[in-house]
Amino acid sequence: MKQLDDSNFMLYAASNYDNPQCYDTDEFYDDLKRFKYLKRLFNRYRETRELKERLILNHLVVIFNVFGPMPATRLLFFKLEGYYDLLKPFLIYTNNMPDFVVGIGPENKTIKSVDLSMDRRIIEILRRI
Repeated sequence: MKQLDDSNFMLYAASNYDNPQCYDTDEFYDDLKRFKYLKRLFNRYRETRELKERLILNHLVVIFNVFGPMPATRLLFFKLEGYYDLLKPFLIYTNNMPDFVVGIGPENKTIKSVDLSMDRRIIEILRRI
């Protein structure tokens, strides 16, 4: 699947979902909610400067474990558009930041890692962990 957009997000997520402990679709949907939780945590950080870095890392670890590295990265960049400067330091910290993320959104854009800025405060917080 080359392009990832609203019309094929669920199909892409389901086809890359690999959770041996998943017994029904509820667990799949619970794991999908993690993208929404990350967006909320990043939004809260922007509004209050309160960062729950360990909770963000926990959500990211689960996402990468159940979707796999490349699909998880594509899903994150699709769902967290506008938060790339907050997401990138966490992906670098977890060693999951690729050089390119391809086929994101209806524009089918390619996101280059070197073109993305990073929030300095998040970098400093992650360095202390």
